[in-house]
Amino acid sequence: MSPANTLATYSDALDYLYGFVNWEVERHMRYAPEVMTLERPRAVLEALGNPHRAYPVIHITGTKGKGSVGAMCASALHASGLKAALYSSPHLQDYRERFRINGELISPEDFTALVNQLRPIVDTIPDITWFEVTTALAFLYFAQQQVDIAVVEVGLGGRLDATNVVTPVVSVITSLSYDHTHLLGDSLESIAREKAGIIKPGVPVVSAPQPAEALVVLEQVAADNGSPLVLVGRDWTYTAERGTLNCEWFQAGPAGGPPASYCTALTGEHQALNGTVALAALERVAEAGIAVTPEGIRCGFERVDWPGRLEVVAREPLLVLDAAHNGESALRLRATLGTLFHRRPLVLIFGASADKDVTGMFRALLSAVDVLIAAQAVHPRALEPAIVEEKAREVGFAGPVHQIPDVGEALRYAQRVAGPAGMILTTGSLFIVGEVRTVCGLPVGHVVKTTVEGPLPSESVAF
Repeated sequence: MSPANTLATYSDALDYLYGFVNWEVERHMRYAPEVMTLERPRAVLEALGNPHRAYPVIHITGTKGKGSVGAMCASALHASGLKAALYSSPHLQDYRERFRINGELISPEDFTALVNQLRPIVDTIPDITWFEVTTALAFLYFAQQQVDIAVVEVGLGGRLDATNVVTPVVSVITSLSYDHTHLLGDSLESIAREKAGIIKPGVPVVSAPQPAEALVVLEQVAADNGSPLVLVGRDWTYTAERGTLNCEWFQAGPAGGPPASYCTALTGEHQALNGTVALAALERVAEAGIAVTPEGIRCGFERVDWPGRLEVVAREPLLVLDAAHNGESALRLRATLGTLFHRRPLVLIFGASADKDVTGMFRALLSAVDVLIAAQAVHPRALEPAIVEEKAREVGFAGPVHQIPDVGEALRYAQRVAGPAGMILTTGSLFIVGEVRTVCGLPVGHVVKTTVEGPLPSESVAF
């Protein structure tokens, strides 16, 4: 590439990438082999020398919890003394959040250099997509940085996802429920079959507890591939013990043996399940000869840094951010509201993508809400506030609803309505949570560590 054609800045590199087809924005076409194919990412990676084969991989798919499981695994590996990478999607505030090594985001300079390195290759591959280029960039970055292991989260589905070129040391399938049904199918069986596409011959599989319809598929695909299946709830058991705003204590261990006690910095009883899935996966990693240690697991869970998951970022009023984006995750959020959060009034700032189950989320949440503010993320798929209000009324919400599209204005209004003693909850999508974090001036890619009683950084309430 001539110097004249070199992308000079991080912004230039982002503009170049966003010129490719982006299925996180445009999802009107079916998730099918004629649209999504592994041939394009394989061609790019082959031209790069197959960097994804330079290190072992934990490969994770699922509907709920895959980000939390991945973050806990990566944190435990790092705390065990390994150079651990994490590839996740989507991001909350900055594209660089998708690429982390030992918890640190890729630098703008490294990102730009990698995009320049990829350009001569990807420009020769017709119809290559934005996520395929992004995945190749992640694999190349991790290889160049000589990581010891990478935790790789699927972008969409599994079978046809660009990440599915890897042969991992363990395949992980977190809780399955209805999401992206227009792409993955409208039954749990069809969704499970797409997710089970990450299972590789002879590679161990760890699964969260699943609905019967989904579990039958996972068991069959694992058996067909000769892949031993570890099922949490059967082969590993767990018990949620107690939670605070900064920690979830739980006991877990292989079935039939004495459980051990753990604490994860991720809040909510559902994190006991996610933590146990991570533990079972890390046991498979250790069996593969990778030096993850019991002390590293404990320390890593306690230090895991994963923003936007029941994250408390302001005190007066209490401001809580959670990335729940379907009915099942909203039910888990509602359960935690009942155990950890009791302030009144509760003001909900809600924004969702048009393809999400807003009705299911509202059925789970609105019984706890005093005032609803319908906001709108700056995203092509964001649902209009008028439709948000309409769906709230359809499920019987009789409280005040305010349509305030601008997130900053929505936050300022919510602050006045809640008052110092109240609570603001922001949820519905990663996009709305990310915008709230940006408006509040929160650090990109990192959690604000706080308690209800303790002091908060001044920038965290600057909305």
